Parts: sequence; C-alpha cells; structure tokens
Amino acid sequence: MTDLLELTDRYADNDGVKIHYMAGGSGPLIVFVHGFPDFWYTWRNQIEGLLATHSIAAIDLRGFNLSDAPKGTENYAIQHIVNDVAAVIDNEQHDSAVIVGHDWGGATAWAFAQTRPELTERLIIVNVPHPAAMAAEMERPGNVQRAAFAYAGDYRKQGSENTLDPTVLANFLGRDDASRDRYVEAFERSDFEAMMNYYRQNPPGEARTAQPAVIDVPVLQFHGLDDPVLLADSLNSTWKHVAHTWTLITIPNAGHWPHHDQPDFVTQTMSNWLAQPVPTLEAMHQPNSAAAGCCG
Repeated sequence: MTDLLELTDRYADNDGVKIHYMAGGSGPLIVFVHGFPDFWYTWRNQIEGLLATHSIAAIDLRGFNLSDAPKGTENYAIQHIVNDVAAVIDNEQHDSAVIVGHDWGGATAWAFAQTRPELTERLIIVNVPHPAAMAAEMERPGNVQRAAFAYAGDYRKQGSENTLDPTVLANFLGRDDASRDRYVEAFERSDFEAMMNYYRQNPPGEARTAQPAVIDVPVLQFHGLDDPVLLADSLNSTWKHVAHTWTLITIPNAGHWPHHDQPDFVTQTMSNWLAQPVPTLEAMHQPNSAAAGCCG
C-alpha cells in the first residue's frame, strides 16, 4: 500500500503526554482511533482509500506503540483519551474533525462527541455500541452480553499484563507476514500494563449514574455480526441517544474487526457517506423538507 508512504510521524502534547500519530493528505480532517490490541496501522486500508480526499491523523492510543504510557490507572480514564484526540486536532490546526473509532477508540469517539461537540463533525463507529445502550443491554435479565464480557474481568485483575505476548497478539491480528512483523514491532514498543489500565479504569458496560449527552452529529455505525464479544443486541435503543442521523451497517461474516474482515466494503461505505452533505437539524425538523424523517 504505497499511499502509507505519504504519511509522516507527528506528536501532539496533552498536558505533558505525547501522543504519536501518522498524518497526511489534505482537506477535511479525519482522526482514526484504534482499540485493543492494536495501533494506528489497523486503519491502513481505510487510510489508503480516504487519503486522496481528506487530511488523515491516525493515532496511537497512550500506552500503545510510540505514544507515551503514563503510570497510574487513573491516566487511562476515557476523558483523558478524549483530550488526546482534541490535542491531535489542535496540533493539525483544524477546528473540528470526523472521529473514527473501533473498540476503545469507539468508546472514545462516543465520549468525544458527547463532551467535545464543538470539535466533532461526524462520527464513524466500528463495533462499539453506544455506552448507554450497552449498559442497558447488560442489565437486562437473562442477557448473554455480560457473559460475553467475562474476559474484561480477567483483564482488570492485577498482573493480567503478564499474560500478554507481542508475537501471540501479532499472530492474532496480522493477515500476512508483513503485517504480523509490523504488529510485533509495535507491541514490543507498547506498555501492556497501560493496555490493561483501560479495562481497570473504564469497566465496559457499567451503568452510568448520569445520562450521557445526546449525540447531535451524523453517525455512521458498522457492526460485524460475528463479533463474539460485542453482540448485535447491544445496538438496541441506540436511537434514543442520537439526535441527528444514524446510519447502521450490519455486516454478516465479519467479526470484531470488520475493517479488516471486509476492508473494501467498509472503506467504500465510509467514502460514500462522507461525500454526502450533512443535513442541518433545522432542515430535518421541517415537515416539508426533503430531509424530514431521515433516518441516516
């Protein structure tokens, strides 16, 4: 993928924590935020497809690859990660960005739109239900989503980082020798304790004491239906938390990483959706408007 050669290494500073990201292109800014276990390279196919029309900033989460890994579980609260993304947008000298997130990056993207709406143009979410919808699903009697999350409890245990191995993780994610080598290199530079701190500080699916802000930007959400961890039923009631358009794309024969499993489809869908003009909320609420009743 020769277009990746056009990217350059850059660093943004968030209160003394340096966040590494790869940047390139021109036009509206897209910030890509990966999950666990991963690094910026997970978005290689989408970067290649969108670099001609957009500015790209694909970050390494704190603790991963070339970003700083501050000590202390408290440094991995989602709001710190939100501020890392904001620092990247500021470093790129843009007023706002499209935020794309998968896994912990998806949780960050939801939180970013809720707490930094002035910096959010649109959201693209990959296999992460809205946190309030997830909490409601996990609390439903007889629900299987909580059992699917049992592994997260193991990750929160002290010393869980000692069970992780760079080569094993790379073999899990790499699709060929070249990508496996890149993953090994990145994971050898990463801090496994920091990775586990995301789970310790932000228990997935826990009910929140305060109702989160409603998302008032367009949302494109992908969900691989074969995801064994984040089940499709957790998408229920998402519409209660999105005031703008919500486009849901479910993908059969794709698991937790649909941007790997169906890369061309995901990239082309992103490109098509981003090319559409954004209807204003005022236009959507006009009875005679062409956008009235729009559902995404």
